Amino acid sequence: MTPAIVFLTGLVLTLGVVFLTLLYLRHPLFVILSDLCGTVERAEFWTAFSNITLFLIPFVLALNHKPTAGGNQFTVFAISDQIESAIVGLIISVVILGMILSWHISRSRVPLAPKEAGAKQGAI
Repeated sequence: MTPAIVFLTGLVLTLGVVFLTLLYLRHPLFVILSDLCGTVERAEFWTAFSNITLFLIPFVLALNHKPTAGGNQFTVFAISDQIESAIVGLIISVVILGMILSWHISRSRVPLAPKEAGAKQGAI
C-alpha cells in the first residue's frame, strides 16, 4: 500500500470510531445539557458545540499522524498508530467534557437545608 492509502484508511477508520462514539453520547449529553441549560435551544447549541469539539480533536490528531514514505513499518501498524493517536485525543476530550459537566452539575444542585432533609428522611 502506498503511504497515502495507509493514511486515508487510518483516517476513515478513525472517523468511524469517532462517529459511533458521538452517536452513543448524543442523547445522554443532550439530556444533561437540557437540564443544565434550562432551555432546549441552549442545550442544542452546547450539544452541537460538544460534538464538534469531540470530533475535531481526534480528527486533528489523526491528520497529524502521517506514515513515512518508504518506511519499514507494516501497514496495519501505521494505521493502528494513527487510530491510537485519535482515540487518545477522543478520550482526553470526553474526560475533560465530563469534568466540566460534573462541575456544573454539582454547582447547579443546591443541597437540601437540614430541616428539609430531615422531613424527607422521616417520610421514607
